[in-house]
Amino acid sequence: MGRIRVLVVDDHRIFAEALAAALAAEPDVEVGAAGSAAAAERALERAAAEGRAYDVALIDADLGAGGGAGAGAAGGAGAVGPPGAAPPTARRRPGTDPAEEARRRVAPPVPPPRRPAAPPGAPSPLSSAAVPGAPPGGARSAADPLRADQLRPGAPPPDGITLLARLRRAHPGLRAVVLATADDPHRAARALHAGATGWVAKESSLARLLAVVRGVLRDETHLPPALLTGVIRELTTARRDRTESERLVDTLTPREKQILRCMVAGLGRQAVAERLYLSPHTVRTHMQNVLGKLGVHSTLAAVAVARRAGVSPAEPAVPPPAVPPPSVAATVERA
Repeated sequence: MGRIRVLVVDDHRIFAEALAAALAAEPDVEVGAAGSAAAAERALERAAAEGRAYDVALIDADLGAGGGAGAGAAGGAGAVGPPGAAPPTARRRPGTDPAEEARRRVAPPVPPPRRPAAPPGAPSPLSSAAVPGAPPGGARSAADPLRADQLRPGAPPPDGITLLARLRRAHPGLRAVVLATADDPHRAARALHAGATGWVAKESSLARLLAVVRGVLRDETHLPPALLTGVIRELTTARRDRTESERLVDTLTPREKQILRCMVAGLGRQAVAERLYLSPHTVRTHMQNVLGKLGVHSTLAAVAVARRAGVSPAEPAVPPPAVPPPSVAATVERA
């Protein structure tokens, strides 16, 4: 096996850099680090474009949950050296600790680029005029760092397991291992369903983590023994719920399934009527039939049943092609 490329994704900068430095001390491991979901996605895309795709991502289960302001606030710069660069290969002095020697070789994070000075009287890009809900004058507390993810309205930073599912869809060859502060069977089952192949407690030893990293590259799935019973129970329950939901959805007519997919997509009655060329009264009748057959009393509950059954949302409507206005010459000729 060649060199293993590992990406550490954790918004606690001290932990991420220390873990990356310790892993970089291994002769067959190259390491990068990202301090936010957006930084992780950029690092993976850049590495794939350069033909140096990462093999394993170590993702904090609590990513974004009031985490560290370090790497996230710096735009995800908590990396060991430049993105995509191989770790330094300086010779280690005899008698020194490998992790400590690796920390000495780690280059400091690259500072973010300077913003051009704003003209007098112009609002600051981080002022309350630029970010809705920010305190006057752009002031913010240290406990509430402003991140790139928070600048996109309606797009809160995903947690680690949500990010894991997104990365696995975008990079199918990537193995993902969850780093967790506590063993939680429900979250571990959710992580496995999202595509994780390992779950490691942060209190585990470096040797244990390296064993999991090398194991997942052999297509093994690694879970702590104490989690196995709980995870199997969670997966069995989820499968039973899915089977029952699938049975209920199968009782719907093709038109009612169309209506349900529109409901999963978040469309209201009028939007569904316009999409399917039906009257709002007919759509209301179909929706009532869907709720009755699924045994629920609200649209939200119907959507939950549909998601458990694997029902996908309706595709976005394609707008009709724009008709160009007639030219002046054509108008004159017709006159």
